[in-house]
Amino acid sequence: MKHWQIDQMDWAAFDATKVNPDILALVKAASVVERNARDYTCYLRNVFHDDSGFRDAAQNWAEEEVQHGDALGKWAMLADPDWDYAKAFERYRDAYRIDTDVSSSIRGSRTGELIARCMVETGTSSFYTALADATDEPVLKAVCKQIAADEYRHFKLFYDNMHRYLEREKLGRWFRLRIALSRVMESEDDELATAFYITNSEKFRFYDHKNCIAAYMARALSFYQQKHLDRVTAMILKTSGLTPHSRMQRWLAKGMHALISWKQRSFARQLQPA
Repeated sequence: MKHWQIDQMDWAAFDATKVNPDILALVKAASVVERNARDYTCYLRNVFHDDSGFRDAAQNWAEEEVQHGDALGKWAMLADPDWDYAKAFERYRDAYRIDTDVSSSIRGSRTGELIARCMVETGTSSFYTALADATDEPVLKAVCKQIAADEYRHFKLFYDNMHRYLEREKLGRWFRLRIALSRVMESEDDELATAFYITNSEKFRFYDHKNCIAAYMARALSFYQQKHLDRVTAMILKTSGLTPHSRMQRWLAKGMHALISWKQRSFARQLQPA
């Protein structure tokens, strides 16, 4: 069951004077990515074709993800009345699709697949927490807090099922860490770049991956604080079977903050005219 409903949010409290245009651009992109979750459910249900319990859980996960997209889309249309969430999603579906016709995980094992899903939920829970902390617009703040809480519950769903499969597949800690980090690096693939391009098409003359991902990342990474990355690194290490709160985690968190700050500046420089 969903833990909250869109109609429960206090939409009348929306304050247009507190809309940050960079956050609005990110929310538009996030809305179509979230709504596209049913494709990932189809993929997961094929990978776990003989696990009825997980298949049902994945279906429930998808419905919550779709609700995230719908809530973000509704907010974005309040912030920009000329923008159409439904039409933007249709264009996104035409431009980007994943291969769902599979019988096994692209990660090489079911444990690996669940590690990758843990990383996605780690990223989204931290992203929406960062947006909630950054925005002064009260409705978006409330929506992002609800979504971040859902994403953390989703992390636990995939984490618990990962341990179920780990008992039979027995992936080592460092191998699990490698899978986790490789999935984190995939955040710069076409999914987000395409979503940002489709939902913010007025900013671009045509789709160019390098330019579109720079436009997305220069905005998104600017809102991360050290506290957000403390939690991200703890969740990465926990998923990998390493101690989540340790000297290693504190070192990794500081290093990640420095890396993200550097990458944000690098992406921002790419957007500056020569």
